[in-house]
Amino acid sequence: MTVSVKFESVTKILGQSKAVDNLTLNIGGGELFFLLGPSGCGKTTALRLVAGFYSPDEGRILFNDKDQSRVAPHKRNTGMVFQNYALWPHMNVWDNVAYGLKMRRVSEGEKRKRVRHALEIVHMQAYAERMPNQLSGGQQQRIALARALVIEPDVVLLDEPLSNLDAKLRIEMRTQIKDIHRKIGRTMIYVTHDQAEALSMADRIAVMRRGRLVQAGTPHELYTRPESAFVAEFIGGTNLIRGTLEEIGELLTVRTEAGLVYAKNGVKGIARGASVFCSVRPESLRLTSAVKSSGQPPSGANNELLAEVQSIMYLGDNEQYSLRLADNAMVRAVEYNQPSRKAQVGERLTLQFDTHAVVVLPEEELGD
Repeated sequence: MTVSVKFESVTKILGQSKAVDNLTLNIGGGELFFLLGPSGCGKTTALRLVAGFYSPDEGRILFNDKDQSRVAPHKRNTGMVFQNYALWPHMNVWDNVAYGLKMRRVSEGEKRKRVRHALEIVHMQAYAERMPNQLSGGQQQRIALARALVIEPDVVLLDEPLSNLDAKLRIEMRTQIKDIHRKIGRTMIYVTHDQAEALSMADRIAVMRRGRLVQAGTPHELYTRPESAFVAEFIGGTNLIRGTLEEIGELLTVRTEAGLVYAKNGVKGIARGASVFCSVRPESLRLTSAVKSSGQPPSGANNELLAEVQSIMYLGDNEQYSLRLADNAMVRAVEYNQPSRKAQVGERLTLQFDTHAVVVLPEEELGD
């Protein structure tokens, strides 16, 4: 049976501040669920509340609708994978993985069976006799995961487990963790500040800011339909063009200092005359030769804004452009697999982007 995890109006005060502030969140049984946000947003505190290392000052934490808020950590049946792995340096791999079973007084026969199976899951059975200092960072990370899995936890908790690995190994481990989750089918809650990790691995993501939940949804939902400028900017990066919402109809019309922008999508409840951001992803911008914008609703579902190229960065499979709009605001554009550069630094051109690629969002203060 898989176990769901629910936060009901949970608040945790650390020092003089609310590390977690009135958090309500439902995590489905068997989900690979991510808590994502910048440093200090409360995601690790939320994870520790699930583990039982902290107790809520307000609200409740439930496993399958059973209140766990005052249950001791060792009675919750959770497995924790720490950022620094926390392996015992004087124990070999086998004994590190077996440690939790020893504390639970599992029989020797059952212990051997479960340790062997846990090592097989993470493909580390050949390293059972090695000491932690004889392992690479990626191998240590897998042993830490095996140690969490061997106790057959209801919920597996991962606190930025890949942050100490190099870029190539992080990508490899993403795939391995997803494969392990698919094999064991248990609820996994994963904390990270790495958007690429979350987008590539998660079933669903909760974005946190200043202790509060900002938005939760699938990676696709958060990327294509952000509900705030913070989420749009934090998830994958975006261009935020300031303006005023002038018309609400089949297309939303936003007047910016760089020109009119038309959008198919916007957060509900924004009133005419409100200050807004137009969110446009860098990959949605197309570079064309300079033409004068007509100022009329675009034909072919295209927006057009004049811009000047400020810099170009070639990255092999793509080129990244930094461009200055007519109001001196800066935007980024990405073009993939171009046989040759379309533009040069200092060149004036037109940025085209589809109306469905624009999301109109309430203007807000950005930053952590």
